[in-house]
Amino acid sequence: MPIRITLTNASSTRYRGQAEIVASIEKTLKREKVKTARVDVVLVDDKEMKKLNRRFLNHNTTTDVITFPLEKDPLYGEIYISLDTARRQAVEYGVGVINELSRLAVHGTLHLVGYDDSTEEEAQTMHRLEDRYITSL
Repeated sequence: MPIRITLTNASSTRYRGQAEIVASIEKTLKREKVKTARVDVVLVDDKEMKKLNRRFLNHNTTTDVITFPLEKDPLYGEIYISLDTARRQAVEYGVGVINELSRLAVHGTLHLVGYDDSTEEEAQTMHRLEDRYITSL
């Protein structure tokens, strides 16, 4: 099985940037030397993201991205991205929505391949990699 990425919009909001999201994930996996993977990306709204965050992480807030690593070999995981939060963050950071969606997809993919961001140093490492791997700027 080569690299396979599926993208599902489970929100009621339309969006653009499907190709950029997929390309950013593919680039991340290739740069991290992953040859076989399945990544399912699900775009949700803030309401659904809050439910996921509460159910699986015991946080009663929404968030931008949640990653669920399901298998290590071959790599398989799910990445949930909030379209609502991505739009707000794009404005806050002064970037396009496609850029922010791609960045969140890369962030989730980095978690799938084993990176963590629980310390400031780890978060900075992930941010540098996001900048390097993001396809749409």
